[in-house]
Amino acid sequence: MYFAGVDIGSTMTKVLLTDVDGKVLSVVKGPTGPEHRRLANEVMQRALEQANLQLDLVSYVVATGYGRLNVPFADRRITELTCHARGVYSLFPHVKTAIDIGGQDAKCMKVSHGRVVNFAMNDKCAAGTGRFLEVIAVALGVKVEDMGDISLRSRKKVHVSNLCTVFARQEVVARLSEGEKLEDIVAGLHDAVASRVVGLARTLRIEPDVVLTGGVAKNNGIVRAMQEHLRCEVLVPEDPLITGALGAAILAKDLWQESVARGERAPTELRRLKKATFFT
Repeated sequence: MYFAGVDIGSTMTKVLLTDVDGKVLSVVKGPTGPEHRRLANEVMQRALEQANLQLDLVSYVVATGYGRLNVPFADRRITELTCHARGVYSLFPHVKTAIDIGGQDAKCMKVSHGRVVNFAMNDKCAAGTGRFLEVIAVALGVKVEDMGDISLRSRKKVHVSNLCTVFARQEVVARLSEGEKLEDIVAGLHDAVASRVVGLARTLRIEPDVVLTGGVAKNNGIVRAMQEHLRCEVLVPEDPLITGALGAAILAKDLWQESVARGERAPTELRRLKKATFFT
């Protein structure tokens, strides 16, 4: 009995396979392209190969994320908020506030026993997201994965007043030409991003434990800036990209167990055939 979570995000796609005991058997991550259906098949195939499994041995598949409707072999499609909350809770059982900063949005959730009780989202603007940081990194001539370490060298944050991607790019380039140090500009940028995201989270009344997930959580400069604004520790999973897929896999097991308790066969031969057909 095996279970899968497929998380098709705006910029990254993740697949995670577990066994009935919750042991993670394989994790595959890759950039999200325009053809979600083909991508879902490809990453699932790679995950199955890593785990030395066939698709018809997977008892239940839950799809989540931006492209969850385009996973043809999924048994259920569940929102990313629900899956992220469940995944974070499995790693940090005392979590009360979960913040996910992805490629194109930021989500803040109040969590109770793995369930979302309230949330706030910024999905209308790239400000404070991974894409925003990528654009600024290019403007500054640095790699986005190096921005965290660069900012930690700062001794004086340069105030960045614009978080609109276009104007922020112009502003940081201007500050650089004025002679400001690169590390001080990046630190100021991280401070501005953290301020925006924490402002969103405060509408929910923040309570520790606070957990940060998403690709931006790999940026240690952002983590430090978030802690300064929140005045509490910010916990980060070992792999902050996979919490949605992890939560989806856990929910897949829960749904499978519920179906067994109702006396249903899970999976039926018909569903196995359907999965195999869609997968080709």
